Amino acid sequence: MYGSTELSVLATQLLANARACCKDAAMNATSKRRLLVYAAFLVSSAINHDDCLGAAQLTPKQAAAAEQAKLPAEQLAPLLDKPLYEFTEAEVDVYLQFLQAYEPDLRRRIVHLARKNIGQPYDLYLLGEMPFEHYDPQPIYCLSRSDCVVYSEHTYAMALGHDWPSFMRLLQRIRYRDGQIGVATRNHYTEADWNPSNRWLVEDITAKLGGDKIVKFRQRIDRAKFLKNRYKLQVEVPIEEHEDAYLPVEFIALATPHLKEGDFVNVVRGRRDPNAAKNSTFGGSAWVGHVGMIVFGTADSGERQVNLIHSARPKVREQAIDEYIDQSLENLAELEAAGKPRLLGFKFLRLQADPLANLEKIDGQDSPRVTLPKGGRAVFR
Repeated sequence: MYGSTELSVLATQLLANARACCKDAAMNATSKRRLLVYAAFLVSSAINHDDCLGAAQLTPKQAAAAEQAKLPAEQLAPLLDKPLYEFTEAEVDVYLQFLQAYEPDLRRRIVHLARKNIGQPYDLYLLGEMPFEHYDPQPIYCLSRSDCVVYSEHTYAMALGHDWPSFMRLLQRIRYRDGQIGVATRNHYTEADWNPSNRWLVEDITAKLGGDKIVKFRQRIDRAKFLKNRYKLQVEVPIEEHEDAYLPVEFIALATPHLKEGDFVNVVRGRRDPNAAKNSTFGGSAWVGHVGMIVFGTADSGERQVNLIHSARPKVREQAIDEYIDQSLENLAELEAAGKPRLLGFKFLRLQADPLANLEKIDGQDSPRVTLPKGGRAVFR
């Protein structure tokens, strides 16, 4: 019996011989055409046969995970090398079932999914509350594009989930305060909303890493004004005097040896001058303006390299955190002379050891609890 490679070789040789035979003047045009069509068909069949066999060839570990998840190899195989941002919803469902069986370690799943989305196009203001609210008529998820927050939220939710419905519930639980879907309960401010609302997922370790080198900053956050200006929504929300801290960029070496893969990174931007005009949205001279996650790479020296994986124009990328810093400070003199925001430093948040167990303590047996704007449980299928 011939293997697929041998079949491809034989079929190609047959096509070459058929073309040679067609040069025989004694053969009529109809016979020549039929011979070439038949030979071309054999070549195509052999190549397709080879492709099908190759697609179904999983590694032993992948095959075992597919069997554990009760997934056919032919359903899973095309997804292994496909970028995550090209997946359909049904494919995400299949892949998350496989990944839970294939990689039991949460940090490794985060790294796997984050890297599987490298190259995803960047776009800003992608998500809203449609079809549950009309104030921000964007959908509640997006697979094909991302901004920095959308990318991080989707990565965490997929890594924690085991199929499409669990991913969707976890995504909304991460995006909204107490899982209450609504533009007014969305975690708009990373440092004042997202981080506190997701303590079950990540823990702020900036002060532990930075010690006496950390810099404190304050913000006067007027959510009512923000919601009215951006969404024409009239709500009564008390002004918050938010206090926080960051590790200045010049002391990054205090943090990098202690970071772990999957940790959440807040990039703090603003102005050095404490007397500078306050940002109209954040109400302070420093704020979190970008986010990403920590993954490890290998430096040219062969040593472990701490990388930042994040969504920024033009697409998702992974780079050494030192390289990110260098790029951010390239035009520092210009920015400071113009009084524009610059990179100030970072906040680091440690991925919790067992986020789902933490969440169950908060939400109970219905964890993750997700509710609709007017009440009622949100169900995803």
